[in-house]
Amino acid sequence: MKANHRLRPLFAAIAATALTALGACTAPRIVPAPASGAKPAPAPASSAKQGPATVPAPAPSVRPAGDWTEAAITPGDWTWGMESGQSVARFAGSLLILRCDSASRTVILERAGSAAVAGQVPMTVITDSISKPLAGIARTGSQPAIAVTLGPRDPLLDAMAFSRGRFALETSGLPTLYVPSWPEISRVIEDCR
Repeated sequence: MKANHRLRPLFAAIAATALTALGACTAPRIVPAPASGAKPAPAPASSAKQGPATVPAPAPSVRPAGDWTEAAITPGDWTWGMESGQSVARFAGSLLILRCDSASRTVILERAGSAAVAGQVPMTVITDSISKPLAGIARTGSQPAIAVTLGPRDPLLDAMAFSRGRFALETSGLPTLYVPSWPEISRVIEDCR
């Protein structure tokens, strides 16, 4: 009887470990096979092969009263491709573009939208390590935008690429963008260095 009494804690520990291991297991995801004769949905075309796409502007983001990192990310994805020999990353279609101008070895940050005034437009890029005011230049035409030219080694670029999951872009007269820090940003920066 005494031996049985001493083994009880050991059996309890083994049972607890087994239950924990079982709790960590998940059922496999089952994907139904297509119906006979049905064709699978076509894969989306590669963004690198497509030219600029016009995407409607997202609903204005409201900057939270507290920490800017609590704002919802602006809907959209980053894509990367070579366009006319230049490394280009696009967010949400063409809402935000990061382009390496290989001739001048500069990085151009371009935010889609019309400025209320011509000429210089105040912009601010906010990351977890840097908040930098910039003077954007309004570009008119079929796709109006505000653009800023940066040197490829500007610390702001690395801060955007490595900001904890996101950075913000405030542009005078336009909704603030809360943009995810994805590898496409780093690709353009490295291609320009």
